[in-house]
Amino acid sequence: MLSKASLFSLFLLLVLPAPSVSAQDTDQSLFLFLTTADAETQMMALILATQSANQDVPVRILLCSDAGDLALAGSESPSFAPANRSPKQLLLGLLERGVRVDVCGIYLPNREETDLDLLDGIGIASPPEVASFMKNPGVRFFSF
Repeated sequence: MLSKASLFSLFLLLVLPAPSVSAQDTDQSLFLFLTTADAETQMMALILATQSANQDVPVRILLCSDAGDLALAGSESPSFAPANRSPKQLLLGLLERGVRVDVCGIYLPNREETDLDLLDGIGIASPPEVASFMKNPGVRFFSF
């Protein structure tokens, strides 16, 4: 169990912006590839994406497999302490900030849902375009 101090520190990480680093100071982009159904892992991945965006790091997210369900308008995810926020809420916050979020190209064709079931602002990734993006030297790739 986390101490009150640890919980408070985690809460501050979730809600307070980190010191800003301008986009000119780095040529790095964060590419987050999220596949897990585990909500706690989804939450931590999206916390890291949020903190990266807070530090002016360009962030892009690709949701595949069970994590693609976060992109569905009718889906829900559990909230986590100490901020009582969910992975879905963090994803929506990143979308509002202009972060590009896509489901992988094979996600919808293998389900009953269609692009009409996706949250506003979420696209469908094109494998050739994603491969082209990934080969850029400034892209840091993280998979959860």
